[in-house]
Amino acid sequence: MAAANGVPVLWQFKASHFNEKARWALDWKGVRHERRSLLPGPHMPVVMWISGQKSVPVLQIDGQTITDSTRIIAELERRFPERPLYPADAAARQRALELEEFFDDEIGVHIRRYLFHMVLPDAGFTADLMSPGFGAVARAVYRATFPLTRVAMRMDMGITDDGAARSLARFEAAFDRLEREIGPTGYLVGDTFSVADLTGAALLSPLTFPPEYPYRPPPLPEVALDFQSRFEKRRGFEWAREMYRRHRGTSAAVNA
Repeated sequence: MAAANGVPVLWQFKASHFNEKARWALDWKGVRHERRSLLPGPHMPVVMWISGQKSVPVLQIDGQTITDSTRIIAELERRFPERPLYPADAAARQRALELEEFFDDEIGVHIRRYLFHMVLPDAGFTADLMSPGFGAVARAVYRATFPLTRVAMRMDMGITDDGAARSLARFEAAFDRLEREIGPTGYLVGDTFSVADLTGAALLSPLTFPPEYPYRPPPLPEVALDFQSRFEKRRGFEWAREMYRRHRGTSAAVNA
């Protein structure tokens, strides 16, 4: 199911911060690629078939199938060294990679669990959030069957009241650390944009919803707006939006 013309294929959810991390890296490096968007839930048979596991993003490139946003960026760095995301200095590179891992584990995972805990009861909004750009029939069917998808999401991500409370505490601690890591230049490591900045800003996108995000979300419900309002005056919130303004750039995808 790779592109016949040899163009790399990114299998993705449009509304996913880990997928946005991989998209941003491809766009930053100007790697022409095809995006194949899937709906959460119905995606699993397709992704299992192409990669042997159930999560996206998945990148197919030159006969290789690469899973996980961190591994995708590592492979892009190896193949396309121009516009590097890894600092040249060994110590700075190690710090950037450590921050990438920390943000993945402490921001990415926990903001996802907490926000889904808030919005999953609103099946209409969540289904619309997950299906931008799909046709009217596909969106209607997805809305109608979303209660089944919601059950699977809750089980898969451990979305419970207790789990959400723990995730909120860990996210807030990670957000505090991100703010402490912002240097005088506005970057997290040194004086240039790196994988640490890309990861932090991308994984905060479900909170910040920057205008440069490539897919427009539906109007946010009150619970999401209230959560956003708790952080929108914070330095980390503005930093994340500034990273998008400075560095999100234009898409290198060959399709929408």
